[in-house]
Amino acid sequence: MSGMYSYLGLFLCLLFSVCCSATTFPSRRVILREVNDNGGDHPDYAVDLNVTNFDAVLKDTPATYAIVEFFANWCPACRNYKPHYEKVARLFNGPEAVHPGIILMTRVDCASKINTKLCDKFSVGHYPMLFWGPPTKFVGSGWEPKQEKSDIRVIDDARTADRLLNWINKQIGSTYGLDDQKFENEHLPSNISDTEQVARAIYDVEEATSTAFDIILEHKMIKPGTRASLIKFLQLLTAHHPSRRCRKGTAELLVSFDDLYPADFGSPNKQDDDKGLVKNIKICGKDVPRGYWMFCRGSKNETRGFSCGLWVLLHSLSVRIEDGESQFTFNATCDFVHDFFICEECRQHFYKMCSSVSSPFNKARDYALWLWSTHNRVNERLMKEEASLGTGDPKFPKTIWPPRQLCPSCYLGIDQRNNKIEWNQDEVFKFLTNYYRNTLTALYKDKNIVGNDEVEVAVEDLIAANNAIVVPLGAALAIAVASCAFGALACYWRSQQKSRKPRRTWK
Repeated sequence: MSGMYSYLGLFLCLLFSVCCSATTFPSRRVILREVNDNGGDHPDYAVDLNVTNFDAVLKDTPATYAIVEFFANWCPACRNYKPHYEKVARLFNGPEAVHPGIILMTRVDCASKINTKLCDKFSVGHYPMLFWGPPTKFVGSGWEPKQEKSDIRVIDDARTADRLLNWINKQIGSTYGLDDQKFENEHLPSNISDTEQVARAIYDVEEATSTAFDIILEHKMIKPGTRASLIKFLQLLTAHHPSRRCRKGTAELLVSFDDLYPADFGSPNKQDDDKGLVKNIKICGKDVPRGYWMFCRGSKNETRGFSCGLWVLLHSLSVRIEDGESQFTFNATCDFVHDFFICEECRQHFYKMCSSVSSPFNKARDYALWLWSTHNRVNERLMKEEASLGTGDPKFPKTIWPPRQLCPSCYLGIDQRNNKIEWNQDEVFKFLTNYYRNTLTALYKDKNIVGNDEVEVAVEDLIAANNAIVVPLGAALAIAVASCAFGALACYWRSQQKSRKPRRTWK
């Protein structure tokens, strides 16, 4: 009898949480993606900020540096300077940026009364006045002329586009030019060993997640036969996606999934009826996808990008799960690629490797190493094809991972019988964990937007194995009211998941 009341209490806790979340589903974290239309031939490249979004945009941008121009709309000199500022902003801002993710160029109109205190905080004494610094240093901060030490600097030589860009080049040791074009850029470095660049791959993981979901919606790939596999993968993302924004977005989607895609969903008329609701779903927030790649950017438009970002996501998931989740993760990943990856040859190759697995995974380490080995087998195939066809990226050729220079301890030697690398798998797993978990989330931790509070931990634990009911982050009140029952339900799911007999996805 007591067991029945326990389950009833857990059910009421979950129901209350889901109901509370219904009012939070449309709300999204507001960050930067595009600039405002100025009524001309194209939108402005520089981003208009005001006191309401100044801190949020600068906190959330993936850019390494920021420039903030303080101006007044009535100032003739400011109007004349705008074309110069826009020429430089074209290089760094927006989906078509030539050098994305390096500098965020913004502007604040001090003639607007709402911005008076903001302009005062930065001691704006003339128009236009430009400041330079790491984006997060602008958040909740200001600038004083007599301030001895500050990470924010006044740009003192920026009267023309040429002079502003020259000033930027001196600061970061670059040789950018105003005529630079997208993907015609000799400055692109090989970034696999650059810790800061690896950390910035978190933004590409968000980009890949959002792009994958957009492809699924665009091609109407959610059908009765694929619905369950998508639910499983969304459950995995809700618990273990390295981005908090994406964890929150997938949790919100799962709460509404049965309404958007009921079990009998599938008729063309039904899909058309729900199209308006579905197209507004942004699984990693309203400002993703951003339209460009950072760590995964290739030297040519058609190389790397989405496929790179998706692989980074899968590796990141593989080193974030626990032992009891390894078989579920394998099933969810294989089913997702099989049902939703639109490149047919790649899908079939991955399907074949999934089908060849004969024993269930009991350890997260074993699954992470299987995925690593699978990725290397994909690279071996593509290396041969790209070499014969000349379709590879010359600056990022396919290679066996990790290269010796990144992990010398991973290499034991070469098997002379088959000319294959002999790996120290313990060292490989250590490398994968550090590269795809610790380093990848370092940037988010620095910005304090990863989040590890108890509410989020509880949400990550509450990923049901057979249905789409998940409590979103927005249901904080319900969780607080019924925290004991919520924690018990989370523990119950964990115990069920770990004791569940693993099963193969394909026979």
